Amino acid sequence: MTTLYTEDHEWLQIDGDIVTVGITDFAQSQLGDVVFVELPKIGRTLKKAEAAAVVESVKAASDVYAPISGEVVEINDGLAAEPALVNSDAESKAWFFKLKLADKSELDGLMDAEAYKAHSA
Repeated sequence: MTTLYTEDHEWLQIDGDIVTVGITDFAQSQLGDVVFVELPKIGRTLKKAEAAAVVESVKAASDVYAPISGEVVEINDGLAAEPALVNSDAESKAWFFKLKLADKSELDGLMDAEAYKAHSA
């Protein structure tokens, strides 16, 4: 599996044509305590850079953007019950949604871990 990152602080884990999306540890640390997460509906088709989800913290509400185009095939229902999971495990258990990859070329231009680390420093 490959993990890539966006300039908007989303991470993507690519496994064949299924892409798992979440926000980075850096993003959750900027948000503060997460109190609510709104996820897209299964079956929704997202275009790259379209607002896909909302994460609300005690400080602010932020959109989570689709890093690539695709159809939502799964959402992390656990986040509705336990939004604080985003703070404690942002880059693993607190994934937001999974997309069926529509256009592999959209992965070009995303950052690897090293480039993202430099970007968010």
